[in-house]
Amino acid sequence: MQLWLIYALLSAFFAALTTIFAKAGLKDVNSDLATAIRTTIVVVITWLIVFFRYKNVNLSSLSKNNWIYLVLSAIATGASWIFYYHALQIGKTAEVSVIDKGSLALVILFSFLFLSEPLTAKVLVSGGLVLAGMLVLVLWK
Repeated sequence: MQLWLIYALLSAFFAALTTIFAKAGLKDVNSDLATAIRTTIVVVITWLIVFFRYKNVNLSSLSKNNWIYLVLSAIATGASWIFYYHALQIGKTAEVSVIDKGSLALVILFSFLFLSEPLTAKVLVSGGLVLAGMLVLVLWK
């Protein structure tokens, strides 16, 4: 099994745990406060990992483009987490998560348009199935 696939599967596993723990932790808590607490903990853990794994951390080696895209990614992440926690607090966990994973269709589109990644049949079919599942959830009355 390829290393990227192992990482992706672990990411999916921990994302599932994140949602379950978040839903349990959102009871009687403001979702913005919960997001801030979660983000602070993630920041601390991530910096600890960077400093313990890499002895020569050199932020000045990052290019202007690195900074621009990392800042944009951080803004998008923050917006995603804020809206996700709001939805999770008032919605059903499985439904919110399925809709959130509908972002996959946008990732496929954006990776084609902005990163020139190929649209293979495998990618289109798998993305279409995720999108179809999201639409069933949203439209089924």
